[in-house]
Amino acid sequence: MVVGHPLDTIKVQLQTQAAHNRYESLKACVESVKNQSLVSFYRGLSWPLLSYGAINSVYFGVYEKSLTWLTGHGICSKNSHVNMFIAGSMGGAAQLVIACPIDVIKVVLQSQIPHTKDEKLKKYYKGPVTAFRDILRVRGIAGLYRGIGAQLIRDIPSSGVYFFSFEYLRTHLSVFVSRDSKLVSLLAGGTAGVISWLSILPLDVVKSRLQADTERKLFTGFWNCAVKSYQEDGIRVFFRGGTMVSLRAFPVNAVIFLTY
Repeated sequence: MVVGHPLDTIKVQLQTQAAHNRYESLKACVESVKNQSLVSFYRGLSWPLLSYGAINSVYFGVYEKSLTWLTGHGICSKNSHVNMFIAGSMGGAAQLVIACPIDVIKVVLQSQIPHTKDEKLKKYYKGPVTAFRDILRVRGIAGLYRGIGAQLIRDIPSSGVYFFSFEYLRTHLSVFVSRDSKLVSLLAGGTAGVISWLSILPLDVVKSRLQADTERKLFTGFWNCAVKSYQEDGIRVFFRGGTMVSLRAFPVNAVIFLTY
């Protein structure tokens, strides 16, 4: 999380930038955040860092229990990749109860980094507690689950792809190296992370833009956000942050699966 968060911050900045205030390039985005302060790269880190253990406990726990149930009831064979996809999707759905509010706070804080030092933002939260209290006061519980629909259709299939890809790669890499090798876990885990993220990148863009718009001034919902984003920036808007996603996903997920 600590290593990958600066890349995630750049990804969110790219995804949520307005058409009238767009970065000229990836380099310009990085330099803009750096010019604010190096601490800006870690804006919004604390709550995801503190909650990550709980989220992954639910995520991997539900995956294991679901896989055991599916196998035990003879839905598919023991090593079926179909089972792994279904179980992974169930794990992705279960963790949303915790993950969505945390993601809302994180995205809001990351999206509020000014593009220039002179830029004045109408609303700027100093930290996660301030953001949490204000969103809860203004929008209620619904505000903390802003973008839950987009996150639902993002996380369920991507989680299935995530576990399916890991097991598939692990099986085929074992031809060259032992299946239980740490190298296999690192390579399969990192690659699975990249594949799962890139498979749902357009949905992630819509989710980020929805969650950054806490006061519902720009978008009324998922389709409204998708249509407006396309009208303003074309099809390319849905692939913003792809480089950052890949750079972050490989080391983070390699470590996650190795530890798991």
